[in-house]
Amino acid sequence: MRDEPALELRNVWKSFPRHRGRRLLRSLLAERIGGQQRSRFYALRNVSLQVSWGQAVGIMGPNGAGKSTLLGVVAGLARPDRGAVIIRGRTLALLELAAGFHPDLTGAENLRLNASLMGLTRRRTQEVFEQIVEFAELADFIHEPLRTYSSGMIMRLAFSVAVHGDPEILIVDEVLAVGDQAFQVKCLERMEAFKRQGRTIVCATHSPTLVERLCDQAMWLDHGQVIMQGEARAVVEAYQGRTLLDRRG
Repeated sequence: MRDEPALELRNVWKSFPRHRGRRLLRSLLAERIGGQQRSRFYALRNVSLQVSWGQAVGIMGPNGAGKSTLLGVVAGLARPDRGAVIIRGRTLALLELAAGFHPDLTGAENLRLNASLMGLTRRRTQEVFEQIVEFAELADFIHEPLRTYSSGMIMRLAFSVAVHGDPEILIVDEVLAVGDQAFQVKCLERMEAFKRQGRTIVCATHSPTLVERLCDQAMWLDHGQVIMQGEARAVVEAYQGRTLLDRRG
């Protein structure tokens, strides 16, 4: 086990400009000429997080809480306004599965293309090709055009390619949305195996069950602020209690 944490967020703030809808050109020019600044909203407010090697952390919260923004910052897809993000391993983000897939290419061609984009060499891709196909349960369809695949088949292929990319830090958004229930179990088992190998997982989810099963710690976000963080079960219980009260209220 390495001495330093796999990743750290130190007092991270992240904001975005507010959209004001359609406006007259003269009002936009007046704003620019007058030096007025567009108002901004903060998706993350002073968020700190530390995750050790071999641990998993679940990011919980309602829609708009800042979960996806946090994952984007950890993955290097967004730069914080303030604070520091420190990553000490090879990172792979599963944020938009199948985003780079092309419908006119076969499953096999998409597999090789996306493996290359994730940094796998041609030789390594060939070594794990059959493993990827087997995990995705697509042996009978791998040489068919992707446009003939169902959305579930595409998600299975995308997830399988990604998890065979050999990451040290895995960043996942809503993994339980992948495929049917049987395939979701396979996804969880694969991520549990990652943990046993000393790898680190950061996942955003609406599923308390996933957090309790997979995660060592959890963070509860709301409007970009940390409401609670700590041992996973304790955070889940507090979050579920608050959600129940809100529904009754």
